[in-house]
Amino acid sequence: MKATGGRVTVVDREVAGGCPLDCPDACSWIVGVRDGVAVTLRGRPEHPFTHGTLCVKVNQYLDHAASPDRLRHALRRSGPKGTGRFTRISLDSAFDEIAERFNRVRHEYGGESIWPYQGTGNLGYLQGLQGQAGARLWNVLGASEHDMTICSAAGLVGADLATGTHRGIDPESLAHSRLILLWGVNTLTTSHHQWRFINKAREQGAHVVAIDPVATRTAQQADEHLAPRPGTDAALALGLLNVVVAAGGADRGYLADHTLGWPEFHARIEQFPPERTAELTGVSRAQIEQLGERIATTRPTGIRAGSGMQRHAGGGAAVRVLACLPGVTGDWGRLGGGLTYSTDGYFGGNREALLRSDLRAAPVRRLSMTRLGQNLLDLTPPVKALFVYGANPVVSNPDQQRVRRGLAREDLFTVVVDHFQTDTADYADIVLPATMQTEHLDVLDGYGHMYIAWNEPATVPPGDCLSTTETFRRIARHMGLSEPRLYDSDQEMAAQLLASDHPSLDGIDVESLRRDGWVRLSYPADFVPFADGFPTPSGKLEFRSERAVEAGFEAVAGYTPPRESTDPELAARYPLSLIAGASHFFLNSVFANKPELRRRAGPPRVELHPDDMAARGLTDGTPVVVFNDRGSFVSTAHASAHVRSGVVATTKGHWMKLTGGSTVNATVNERDADMGGGAVFHDNRVEVEEWQPSAARD
Repeated sequence: MKATGGRVTVVDREVAGGCPLDCPDACSWIVGVRDGVAVTLRGRPEHPFTHGTLCVKVNQYLDHAASPDRLRHALRRSGPKGTGRFTRISLDSAFDEIAERFNRVRHEYGGESIWPYQGTGNLGYLQGLQGQAGARLWNVLGASEHDMTICSAAGLVGADLATGTHRGIDPESLAHSRLILLWGVNTLTTSHHQWRFINKAREQGAHVVAIDPVATRTAQQADEHLAPRPGTDAALALGLLNVVVAAGGADRGYLADHTLGWPEFHARIEQFPPERTAELTGVSRAQIEQLGERIATTRPTGIRAGSGMQRHAGGGAAVRVLACLPGVTGDWGRLGGGLTYSTDGYFGGNREALLRSDLRAAPVRRLSMTRLGQNLLDLTPPVKALFVYGANPVVSNPDQQRVRRGLAREDLFTVVVDHFQTDTADYADIVLPATMQTEHLDVLDGYGHMYIAWNEPATVPPGDCLSTTETFRRIARHMGLSEPRLYDSDQEMAAQLLASDHPSLDGIDVESLRRDGWVRLSYPADFVPFADGFPTPSGKLEFRSERAVEAGFEAVAGYTPPRESTDPELAARYPLSLIAGASHFFLNSVFANKPELRRRAGPPRVELHPDDMAARGLTDGTPVVVFNDRGSFVSTAHASAHVRSGVVATTKGHWMKLTGGSTVNATVNERDADMGGGAVFHDNRVEVEEWQPSAARD
């Protein structure tokens, strides 16, 4: 018997699980089941990080799973691609058709003409991205390798060049910080459990600074807010370091003993005096000097960086510089000091046991997911079969119109596995219904904390819904494949994953994890990750990196400007920089079809500084078109002092079919960031005009 929202709900049993969505927090939860139906969902109060609370989105997860428009049966296309017209078919018919088409493509064009396109809709190790679900099948088929570049790739490479890893500090250790820099992260929307540890630090006198072009929910709750121009974060960090060094805040002992390349990096810092930094970033000299002096005198300083600040032409360089900042002040050597960008990698599970790359007969090409449109339209040999799971690229990918043209190819056989008929599913030849988190087995971790979780299936899947693992087992069976590892059960794969001698799993196995539901990885509660050295070739924090030179990057960490905002000709035509942050009510495009959350999110809107509104003759609620040479979308304009001048702010995730046309990514270039092939969603110049329906743009 459980109390929910003031009511008492009787349950037969409670089942431990966790949230698989693309969020750093990976909440641990309990599902209450009555008569075989999931009737309650609550956070586990004893979990040290997520602490019994779920976000506004996941609080309604059971309603989402029971939605009447959820896919419950397989579908075959019965109309032109993109129209969303389908006919229900049996699962056997669907798998027979997939097997026949895959075998034909392999025979005629080779395995590389199959592209398994996986997204972040599920981050589980068995069912989702962390374990690259389906990798065994794709390796046996010799399919192209999917390069997961859409989210945080540039920053991961940048952090690694400085520290030898992207793991960083335990986010819980920010409770020990005396100065916290929330850099390009809207914590209260995208990782709200982190705020509890920030508040613990505040209770001890910590000062919290938000650095973001938009005064987000988080920035409005911070003690201080700096609003740099999009893409100038590295310049701002170097300018702050210029003040730090001038104020005597460099830790000479730490620099001598634990870093490599300080003289060269010091020379780089000297190129960014406050006046030049102010000119580059749009942050006032006074703010730069004030925060720089605070950093110089406040130990420890902890930095929480978000993926949004690295989605531009210099994104990798920006995170690289942020990782260097605590090396100058010596904060990497202090509890509560350093950088946290992602904790992915602390979990030492045997991922290779899941992937089985040894099953691939020969090397294959890698296809960048952020180049979907280009790869579908221009690649040789061509992609002839596309298998989309955990992804909605029509909404989430750059260059929306190009992606739609690629998916509209009649010679492209496309399978989409999903919970709902998304904008991407409308282009599929076959749609397969997927289980949701309460209906399958999985192992989870979070990329913003130090815990793993066991997700036990609580209910039987509705209709013909299958787990990702079972979907791939059935494809293999229908294709007549004989490799035994393609048919391992979920329990067997979980055991293989956890059968690791990595110290993070000391004392942890399938039995204990299943019994307890969650566990902290085997790291001390208060640990300084690089106290015994950095995992770089030198064993030190590397301001100067030979690996960077070998990869074609600058030897010394520095500033790479955003591409579009520094182009004067482009800026003359499109004077505004567009930023599309995370919605408080959607998670990427997940939940964007849920009526209650759509109502709370409201229709698509863009916010501009009042001066930019006035310059265009716009008033609150004016219908506008946001456009550039790549495409456009229609929205409503609202004046907001929370947006710096020269910036237009909106949120991502809206579905095309529910908003009546193109969405924000119609304007984004299909181009790589400086490192890792990352996307450039926030390196995007546009103009905003009042919308005239008779002159609607594509």
